[in-house]
Amino acid sequence: MADASRHYLEATLHLLRSQKRLAEGAFAQLEPEDYHRLIDPEANSVAVLIKHLAGNMRSRFRDFLTSDGEKPDRNRDAEFVDDVRSPNALLHLWEEGWSVVFRAIEALDPDDLLRTVTIRGEPHTVVEALQRQASHCAYHVGQIVLLARHFRGEAWTSLSIPRGESRAFLVSFGGETGVVNRDHCRGRAPPEFEAACSRPPSGRGERI
Repeated sequence: MADASRHYLEATLHLLRSQKRLAEGAFAQLEPEDYHRLIDPEANSVAVLIKHLAGNMRSRFRDFLTSDGEKPDRNRDAEFVDDVRSPNALLHLWEEGWSVVFRAIEALDPDDLLRTVTIRGEPHTVVEALQRQASHCAYHVGQIVLLARHFRGEAWTSLSIPRGESRAFLVSFGGETGVVNRDHCRGRAPPEFEAACSRPPSGRGERI
């Protein structure tokens, strides 16, 4: 059971790091003004999504096991105000938020997974809280990637397998069987497959 619990923690870290890299692949293609562009008046900009994710992560994972995930000093509504104009300042918030998450998860032991934490007073096991965070991050990272792709148009460089190139990808990285050749794909695969390439082997091969 301890091995399964440790594997869960490692897999969660790999998943979250993959989501972080995916968003950063989108950031790298944005012009400074793209961070603040809107697709409609009620939409969130990339800058706002960064602020919101950073604020959420800092709140949820500071003193993760010992205090409620909605900290008294969090101003959630302010996260949706597009008032940080510098990309460097936004990326500083981004890195700060993720560092809080990674430090908290890296400090967990397998025995912690069934401990109870609260978010806005609602009890969660640590497993449930980590699942909730992974889902929340994936939701907003997907929005970031969609916005960046929309803004860059034909200049966009795919962060996944480009259209029409699935067969070539399978041959290049996994062969016709679709089983990842880790040594070949590590560091070269699109971000969404990086976790499969870098994760410790499970003994059964990873399908892509």
